[in-house]
Amino acid sequence: MADRVMLMVYCYDIVLAKTRARVAAALEQQAVRVQDSVFEVRLGEKAAERLYRRLVGLLDEGDTLRMYAVSAAGLERSRAHGGAPIAEDGAFWLV
Repeated sequence: MADRVMLMVYCYDIVLAKTRARVAAALEQQAVRVQDSVFEVRLGEKAAERLYRRLVGLLDEGDTLRMYAVSAAGLERSRAHGGAPIAEDGAFWLV
């Protein structure tokens, strides 16, 4: 069974600025920041879980992290106003 790629949303609430910067830097390597503490990226289940575990390892006690998987049906009903558009399906690179 193929590792299906889905839109993954990572969001956090982190107390210390230093920790926040580390988590944001890790996310910015793969994902697009759509709000101050919200990032979107298209990943397969295994890659999404690896990224989640990596981020959890950067957190301090009391910090929170959430990862949401948006299905194709959910993505069709998703909307965005302002900021970065919702990530489209497809193989492309922005340079």
